[in-house]
Amino acid sequence: MKKDNLKSQYRINGQIRAREVRIVGDGVESRVVSLSKALDMASYQGVDLVEISPNAEPPVCRLIDYSKFIYQQKKHQKEIKAKQVKVEVKEIRFGPQTDDHDYNFKLKHAQGFLSDGDKVKAYVFFRGRSILFKEQGEVLLLRFAQDLEEYGKVEQMPQLEGKRMIMFIAPKKATGSKKPASVGDAADSEDETVAVKRQPQQKAKKEYTGPKVEGETFDD
Repeated sequence: MKKDNLKSQYRINGQIRAREVRIVGDGVESRVVSLSKALDMASYQGVDLVEISPNAEPPVCRLIDYSKFIYQQKKHQKEIKAKQVKVEVKEIRFGPQTDDHDYNFKLKHAQGFLSDGDKVKAYVFFRGRSILFKEQGEVLLLRFAQDLEEYGKVEQMPQLEGKRMIMFIAPKKATGSKKPASVGDAADSEDETVAVKRQPQQKAKKEYTGPKVEGETFDD
């Protein structure tokens, strides 16, 4: 049976150890009384004595039906969770020698991702001996961050992790509704735009009409 962690957070009735407590509750005047008196008051009203703030001096206890109290706490937690904005992380992949056309193609996608309130994980993948051009990859990522200044801010500067140099960009403004972003078909290109989702989501595909890159060169 799954343990209810919320119930284990609160002491009630005979579990309370303090000699004196401050009582609160509906129609109850907030005051400090002995624990025995507080228990008598709870018994007289047909409710429980729930220790809601054990670290206070003296601890604060509420006169309330324990089941009702747990229900209210769970409902409150659900309301907070529902208001939280879920942020997805979208990946943009480059090669160290990405040309201007492919760069602008990926820049447009990143602008859309950030406008929708998602984070962008941009990285340069170094294949084989291309790791010798890691400085060039860093320059590319910094240029990418500068071109996205209106849409987001750098959360993590470019860092080399294995064969990847990674940078994170967070949106400046989170939006409540997200629009599906179209991803071009770049399967034949070494550079790819990859959307990493935490939840499955169908998106309309558009045919990528840009040039297909079969390999990278190391010319400027």
